[in-house]
Amino acid sequence: MRTTELKFEPGFRVAFDIRQLQAAEMVIAPGESEGGPGNRHRGADQWLFVVGGEGVAVVQPAGGERREIALRPGTLLVIERGEAHEIRNDGNAPLQTVNFYSPPAFDRDGNPVGPGQD
Repeated sequence: MRTTELKFEPGFRVAFDIRQLQAAEMVIAPGESEGGPGNRHRGADQWLFVVGGEGVAVVQPAGGERREIALRPGTLLVIERGEAHEIRNDGNAPLQTVNFYSPPAFDRDGNPVGPGQD
């Protein structure tokens, strides 16, 4: 068994991973964003759950149409491997998310690694 306490401080932090799943927390300041047109995880699916704040996810599947998805507390979004994506905070408070990657996509410092690597 593993447990951790999420602090929801600005930035991206891996909480822990176990076998083929990784948990991380991300906080984006108002007016800021993470990712962009070239941001994709070629070998990992990303499950993003919004804990606090508001924003928009811009997701474009390979060969598909670009979509914008509203993000607010309680939103669960799955970004499938290979889909380009950007997460934007268009609200007035920090956008706080818990993210799960299968398989793990980052090292402890937040750098892309392994099959989930960009």
